[in-house]
Amino acid sequence: MKTKSNYTMMCDFYELTMANGYFESGLKDQISYFDVFYRTIPDKAGYAICAGLEQVIDYVKELHFDEEDINYLRNKNMFSEQFLEYLKNFHFTGDIYAIPEGTPIFPNEPILIVRAPVIEAQFMETYILSELNHQTLIATKANRIVRSAQGRAVSEFGARRAHGAEAAILGARAAYIAGCSGTSCTQTDLTYHAPASGTMAHSWIQMFGDELLAFKKYCEIYPDNAILLVDTYDVLKSGLPNAIKAFNEVLLPLGKRPKGIRLDSGDISYLSKKCREMLDQAGFSDCKIFASNSLDEYIIRDLLYQGARIDCFGVGERLITSKSDPVFDGVYKLCAVEDKDGNIIPRIKISENVGKITTPHFKKVYRLYDKANGKAEADLLTVYDENIDFTQSLELFDPQATWKRKTITNYEAVELLKPIFINGQQVYQCPTLDEIKNYCVKQTSTLWDEVTRFENPHNYYVDLSLKLWNIKQELLMQHRKK
Repeated sequence: MKTKSNYTMMCDFYELTMANGYFESGLKDQISYFDVFYRTIPDKAGYAICAGLEQVIDYVKELHFDEEDINYLRNKNMFSEQFLEYLKNFHFTGDIYAIPEGTPIFPNEPILIVRAPVIEAQFMETYILSELNHQTLIATKANRIVRSAQGRAVSEFGARRAHGAEAAILGARAAYIAGCSGTSCTQTDLTYHAPASGTMAHSWIQMFGDELLAFKKYCEIYPDNAILLVDTYDVLKSGLPNAIKAFNEVLLPLGKRPKGIRLDSGDISYLSKKCREMLDQAGFSDCKIFASNSLDEYIIRDLLYQGARIDCFGVGERLITSKSDPVFDGVYKLCAVEDKDGNIIPRIKISENVGKITTPHFKKVYRLYDKANGKAEADLLTVYDENIDFTQSLELFDPQATWKRKTITNYEAVELLKPIFINGQQVYQCPTLDEIKNYCVKQTSTLWDEVTRFENPHNYYVDLSLKLWNIKQELLMQHRKK
């Protein structure tokens, strides 16, 4: 059994068999280009939030095979000794371009591009997809939940329902990027500085056998952060009255004020209203009401529509697993290769399912902003060396229905893909988690309300330049003739 974690071996086995095959076929130095993109937005939403790049960077920097890995492969009796010898010095030597974390992203546009010798580029597929798919999924769900709270704080509470420890830690990271105020996961705070917080479980009250005594003890120990869970027995007849007594008998004599109460069951809308009345009557109008218990964006939206008096939300299982739509369908596809003279030759994947036909070539991605209001109008994919005069009016067309056209003027074109690695060396400085979070807020604010609504959002267009569209059509026609 391996005694240490080595994510180099967190790959699909076919990546190793293909690598050996490329090596034996004399293709190990063939430069290739792979795009990471996704096809559908979870929850039929209008956009996704990109996350997971920092972990991809860490993985690429540590990419190597140790002796234990190579011995394992040797014992499979499938790989040549020359290939195993090659793996002893294996490391990434190519280029990576990526859209920064926290950016709203849309289907069928590259969010990460790998340019490298084919063995290196192909080999990284599984880890890159695993990391980007997971964190982007959770960030996208968290952003919806945060928006539903209409400015109220949302804390991620899902560690115990996550699909394992890494999913809990990195899921909380992604949720913080997307707007959550903090997390219950201590390790995420320790590693990534997403603030961890928590109150108490029902077992605290049960351990003392007396609710009032349990509340008093908690207030004595944490007078500056007293948030009491009031639904262990009966919220209105027992929990809240005992909480108010504890506030009066312990906190006020110390010159302290309560931070809040938490509701975790029952009719939260009704209970929050009654609790607000009782707290105000008792002189604790500054005491906040926290709510948890299987919440999501729709329940939160409905609670607020019903006039619930809730100040903060704790959201667990439906956030950390994106329960309503738990799969992000990012894919990793070959889009070009280089010939011996360094010319880039586009490659395309064709399918009877039109949605699975890829867009070929090494590409750039631009986001087009209206200068008058700062809103994002569309994204534009171009060939990497294409020169477009963005000071002139620009006609956009739907790649699937080319008769749908729009001319934009007075706009700004911003290139989204940033260089991350060049010739195997990291050239990108990862921002702090708070910087990513603030960037996410700024970028999502550039989206029209019609794109951000929960049901039937406006279709944000990802357009192709005429040159790129023509290349794609030419390749389709070439393969049709074969």
